[in-house]
Amino acid sequence: MNAKKAKEDVIHFIFLILGLIAVGSVLVITVYLVISGLPAIREIGLADFLFGKRWASTAAEPEYGILPFILTSIYGTAGAIIIGVPIGFFASVYLAKMAPKKVCQVMELCIGVLSGIPSVVYGLVGMLILVPGIMAIFNVPDGASLLAAIIVLAIMILPSVIKVSLSSLQAVPREYEEASLALGATDTETYFKVTVPAAKSGIFTAIVLGIGRAIGEAMAVMMVAGNVANMPSLFQSVRFLTTAVASEMSYSSGLQRQALFSIALVLFFFIMLINATLMLIKKRSQSV
Repeated sequence: MNAKKAKEDVIHFIFLILGLIAVGSVLVITVYLVISGLPAIREIGLADFLFGKRWASTAAEPEYGILPFILTSIYGTAGAIIIGVPIGFFASVYLAKMAPKKVCQVMELCIGVLSGIPSVVYGLVGMLILVPGIMAIFNVPDGASLLAAIIVLAIMILPSVIKVSLSSLQAVPREYEEASLALGATDTETYFKVTVPAAKSGIFTAIVLGIGRAIGEAMAVMMVAGNVANMPSLFQSVRFLTTAVASEMSYSSGLQRQALFSIALVLFFFIMLINATLMLIKKRSQSV
């Protein structure tokens, strides 16, 4: 008995250490970003930095306005969620409840492969197929645009949304559905009025993961969005917050480098705000 208790204490201690490491890592990142990002914001001015419409960090008279990056990130993420989440949700419902078992197994394997593909591959395929396709279909001079970035991000979040939602739907006890069917509900009514509400916590987690990937993606977006600091327009080259940092950090120095850390700080708080809002919505929906 003592040996069993000692083993449990050791496992508990290991989990405690790992948890503290995770929390400590977040705190270290937060403190580092705040220390590195605040000096540039103080020198440039908070209003000029957040609401300035022109980014010209290498000009003779540099300007550091990141409003185009903020709006582009918001529009791009929102567009990817509007396209990707419904497709992923309905695909997961179909695979969990309607598809033949062999089809579900094959699709789960394909989804696993999609989730493991590096983002640079998505960007490369987008450059070779999507960007020329947008040029041809919409008759625009350059297909590297916000639309291309939205489509690529929507495809990239699908594996996360489908995988987590599918697991949640499959975990719902079969007795719930049998009770609904026994009361005269159809299969479709049962799936959407009984199974989906029972799995809403996992589905909500899937959406949060999808939003996190859409906001944090840099390489694929850089390859298909044009990476130009314009105000967001559907068929115009744009630059996201993530790509702004990634594209200039290698050669930056002085105030420019500090401003890039400030962009990272804004992105960090932007993600924290979105996650906090989503968690609040989740708690309110569970309390209803």
